[in-house]
Amino acid sequence: MNRFLFVTAVAAISAVTFSQMHRPPEDTVAKAQAPGIDTQATTAATTPVSVSPPGEEAISAGPGGHFNASFKVNGRDVDGLVDTGATFVAINEQTARKIGISPSSLDYRYAVTTANGTTQAAHVTLDRMEVGSVRVRGVEAYVLKDKSLSGMLVGMSFMSKLKSYKVQDGVLTLKN
Repeated sequence: MNRFLFVTAVAAISAVTFSQMHRPPEDTVAKAQAPGIDTQATTAATTPVSVSPPGEEAISAGPGGHFNASFKVNGRDVDGLVDTGATFVAINEQTARKIGISPSSLDYRYAVTTANGTTQAAHVTLDRMEVGSVRVRGVEAYVLKDKSLSGMLVGMSFMSKLKSYKVQDGVLTLKN
């Protein structure tokens, strides 16, 4: 049952295509994903993280109201799109290599269907994820094939480890 829920969640996550500077018709995207999954691109410039007290970071919404930020994943800089509608953090193969995950260690045993077609996903645990002074350890994530995902989607496997998060006046505040 857990594997079925995982495959369903990853399918919803991977429906997000990060290559859209030109958004496809909304109906096309909506049919390919679960409700609540955001489909804006992470290829747009990330929104700078503002200066905040230790253990707290504020991310201003970028164009379209999306929260893009530069994260450190396993000590490496990775741009990511925060999406509380996504169950897990999702990264592509290129990002996995960049953060020190060997391609030969990945077991792509989960078949998922995305807006770009069917792909395989591999489960990983990220040692640490940081955005500014907010740091989280042991984050579950899934690696998807590069053609299915062009960046990093920061889902609830990261967000749920925080003490709190809120959106107010176009600013996402994370606390741990």
